[in-house]
Amino acid sequence: MGLNAQEMKAGFVQRVKDFPSNLKDGVTKRIKNVQKFGKDDPRRIIHSIKVGFALTLVSMLYYVRPLYNSFGVSGMWAILTVVVVSEFTVGGTLSKGLNRGFATLIAGALGVGAVHLARFCGHKGEPIVLGILVFSLGAAATFSRFFPRIKQRYDYGALIFILTFSMVAVSGYRTDEILVMAYQRLSTILIGGAICILVSIFVCPVWAGEDLHKMIANNINKLANHLEGFEGEYFPSPEKILKETNSGVRGYKSILTSKSTEDTLANLARWEPGHGRFRLRHPWQKYLKIAGLVRQCAFHFEILSGYVLSDVKAPQDLVSKIQEPCSIMSREAGEALKAIAISIKTMNKDSVCANAHIENSKKAIENLRVALKSSSSEIETGLLEMIPGVTMASILIEIVNCVEKISEAVGELSDLAHFKQNLDPKLSPELGQQHQNQQHLLHRGSVKPVLEGDNEEDCNSSAHVLITVHDEQPPTTNEKKILGVEKTKVDVV
Repeated sequence: MGLNAQEMKAGFVQRVKDFPSNLKDGVTKRIKNVQKFGKDDPRRIIHSIKVGFALTLVSMLYYVRPLYNSFGVSGMWAILTVVVVSEFTVGGTLSKGLNRGFATLIAGALGVGAVHLARFCGHKGEPIVLGILVFSLGAAATFSRFFPRIKQRYDYGALIFILTFSMVAVSGYRTDEILVMAYQRLSTILIGGAICILVSIFVCPVWAGEDLHKMIANNINKLANHLEGFEGEYFPSPEKILKETNSGVRGYKSILTSKSTEDTLANLARWEPGHGRFRLRHPWQKYLKIAGLVRQCAFHFEILSGYVLSDVKAPQDLVSKIQEPCSIMSREAGEALKAIAISIKTMNKDSVCANAHIENSKKAIENLRVALKSSSSEIETGLLEMIPGVTMASILIEIVNCVEKISEAVGELSDLAHFKQNLDPKLSPELGQQHQNQQHLLHRGSVKPVLEGDNEEDCNSSAHVLITVHDEQPPTTNEKKILGVEKTKVDVV
């Protein structure tokens, strides 16, 4: 026992000695965590400052004597409004602010009306009438919160309606200054909500729509990175290092659980006014359609990864035959997704590049089917041994189909959101020059058809046609309306 007591004493003394250093290490670690958390998204720090600034402004209702004389202790409702209405995004603040403002206005008016109606029933009938009204409107408003649309957009407003109506109706039974109380509370709530909205919009705003826009583009880019790493993961070679091919392979997993965030951002974005490149009635619902297709593609990736990591592999002869078309499919589909992501980020129409890569993927699918047909007859192996390779190939085909659907959905979004038409000269430098040459040829020049022949003498001796196109004066306005094109003069020799 004496030995144990000495050990406990020595341990206690040692803990006392180590306490200052442990305290310093703990404080340092937490400070670093806070700094890292702030660096990950500096907007969090700015939002905290904005909330403090809004609270300081509404506190003037108490600090300034004329304002306090006008609103009295009801100024606390403005502070409470700032606390509960302030959200990280502009859409969130507008959603809560407008819901709270309109719900308070409607509920306050109904509450005052209910009190005056109940007083016509006499002193004994007044609490009965008020109880019936509180029960009816409270139950109806609560039931409305179960409807999906109201739950999604107006749930907070319904909650505030129940709270405000109940407080005004019940408190009006014991006080005669019901109108003054309702006016003060409504005024201070509107002041607090207005200050929150103005600070949120004009002081370093955080737009939910912009976050949703970037999130969809980044998710598509994650799919592209996964497809880039697929070739080196499923068809490894000594020249390729696994670390290089595996850097962005698992990034798609975050897409599988992003639905709730996307739905929330899309709901909040509908409340936001037009800003920057986003108009007032921007088609936010289309983003959810694209997000659903992206998530469907990510689920295919998850299934595909199971076959990649499985110990059961396809025969080497089969793998060697399908390697080239599968590699082309994954590579071209990845390039198409990158082009789509860039199109969304820049809000420019650029379907030519994405469609070209998708067409290349479809050609690779045809080559893959030919390879599988030939392999089924040439490779001497059982059907069960071929299943992993065939399944992997079929999943890749489904991924290409998903990429095509994503491209079509982005095309619909670009039309509704009025994306700018863009032709990237780096992708097809000869296309722009060819277009210019065609336009020049349509307005001026000569076209001399090349005739078939064995030599130049045959060409010179044979009959030929020379077509010369001359420009004429542009037609009048009426002629343009009738013809719709410019007139040209054609001489045939």
